[in-house]
Amino acid sequence: MRSLRIALGLMTTLPFRLPDHWSTGDSGRASVWYPLVGLVIGALTWLAWKGATFVFQPLVTGVVTLVVWIALTGGLHLDGLADCCDGLLASTSVERRLEIMKDPHVGAFGVIGLILVLFLKATALASLTSASSFGILLAPSLARWCILPAGLFPLARPSGSGMGADFALGFRRPFMIWGAIIPLVIAILFGIRGALSALAGVGAAALVLWLARSRIGGVTGDVFGMVVEIVEVVVLLAFLIGA
Repeated sequence: MRSLRIALGLMTTLPFRLPDHWSTGDSGRASVWYPLVGLVIGALTWLAWKGATFVFQPLVTGVVTLVVWIALTGGLHLDGLADCCDGLLASTSVERRLEIMKDPHVGAFGVIGLILVLFLKATALASLTSASSFGILLAPSLARWCILPAGLFPLARPSGSGMGADFALGFRRPFMIWGAIIPLVIAILFGIRGALSALAGVGAAALVLWLARSRIGGVTGDVFGMVVEIVEVVVLLAFLIGA
């Protein structure tokens, strides 16, 4: 249960305190639970969406639901998204891109990326129907599973520091199989729409990882964050097709 507690403590703002003693590789060992944590986030967010539909018009419902979603995660992955937009999209050397991604200040690309992703999420949430709203369950669970195959990529920073390095030290390949159970079951339960949305999400993750590999030679903790945010948006949008 230590690993589940770590996964909840890392991925959410729920009252699960991280262990006082942190062992190297703990974030990687906890990764097998990431899809379950994503399902918890999705379930709480879906309840917020459902409740908001009884009170507000669709646009306000979308924004309120997004606020709850961000509050549940503490905006953890949005920070990675902004850093990646600044670094990966910069026309400069690999070393400079990594420096930009490490800089705590957000640049123009980061701001634009954040605005676009948040706008797409809010409008997607506002456009959901009762049937398509279950995409809220799949999006965060699948997105966090996509972190696992990302752990197979080389680290962009050879120094071996940061969350990406800690993840790599504890991660094991079988985690991908066990972790896939929850998002796979959710996708199957929602039929063709669920399967196509899952495929679209995995494809989006592959594109982000390809971009990271080509621009900085591998992955970092920020890349994991970008994967999560992009996959969540793509799954929500895919669930809206034909809704």
